Amino acid sequence: MKAQVFRGVNQLSYEEVPVPQLEADEVLVQVQVVGLCQSDVKKILYPLYEPPRIFGHEMAGVIVAVGDRTQHWHVGQRVVVLHHIPCMHCAYCLNENYSMCEVYKTISTTAGFGPSGGGFAEYVKVPGHIVQHGGLIEIPDQVTFEQASFVEPTNCCLKAVKKAQVQPGQTVLVTGAGPIGLMFVMLIKHFGARAIATDLIPARLDKARQLGAEAAFDARDRHLPQQIQALTNGMGVDTTILAVPSDKAFFQALDCTRRGGKILFFAEFPDEVEIPLNPNTLYRREIDLLGSYSSSYKLQALAADIVFNRRIDVDALVSDRLPLRDLAQAVNQATSPTADTFKILLYPAADPSPQRTL
Repeated sequence: MKAQVFRGVNQLSYEEVPVPQLEADEVLVQVQVVGLCQSDVKKILYPLYEPPRIFGHEMAGVIVAVGDRTQHWHVGQRVVVLHHIPCMHCAYCLNENYSMCEVYKTISTTAGFGPSGGGFAEYVKVPGHIVQHGGLIEIPDQVTFEQASFVEPTNCCLKAVKKAQVQPGQTVLVTGAGPIGLMFVMLIKHFGARAIATDLIPARLDKARQLGAEAAFDARDRHLPQQIQALTNGMGVDTTILAVPSDKAFFQALDCTRRGGKILFFAEFPDEVEIPLNPNTLYRREIDLLGSYSSSYKLQALAADIVFNRRIDVDALVSDRLPLRDLAQAVNQATSPTADTFKILLYPAADPSPQRTL
């Protein structure tokens, strides 16, 4: 089969690799669509993992083989593949901190080499632990593979919205209106709150307004705090979600978030970044700082419901459809986006044309 193999920093090789061999409790999925995530981009561009690897984790496809002891799944089923599932019995899982579980953090879906997701290949092997504990979600007939590939990133954003306890009637500032920021805008609106977005690219601000943001501002606007105050009766926003790894965005968040509000870190910052902060700023204004990493096992069903029942418009996020052989081009485009670049989808097994529901 064909796969994009990570051979070193910014070195991708589109090559033939063996189709993974199944154990008795495993499932083989032919990948139809895989989304390019910013975490994939970082893994490719920075020395975070030893090569060789096959990355990719926002996957939807068709089951083409099952192990002899596999139950409840059969050849021909259309499925979302979740690349990690928690153990459900460690101290983190018992406290519902599923993404801190060591089993969760150890990715086990694979297309070969060290298990690393495996979505950037024609076929991916799903291990028994994931098959047996909710890591496959059947795709309804009326849902396309493209739409289904958004279940995992929707879960990640949904977890952050739930952790920030976004309530109807509140106002939430989203810094960054890329694919993830736009998904936040739609989720915030879905849960009855008001979204305000910032970005550096005018087209993304327009897109945020189209998808439900009450307002959208250039992040470089030196009057941004005053603009936010005017929209919130002089209070400031209830919550700011940092969807870009920017220290400037953090300080903007401090200026724009009301007393007693929350600032949630969603984007991963470079390890060398340090943010100087007078702790009295948090103490006197009672600002809560939160972090939200990855997805939540508890929210899988809700994330699937939101996507499958079109409670948010994930189709509106797709800007580019490329064959898997063009992964390097997709990475370059994601790191230097044009005005029209939003979500990039890749196709290991099919022509990259818009898919229709059955």
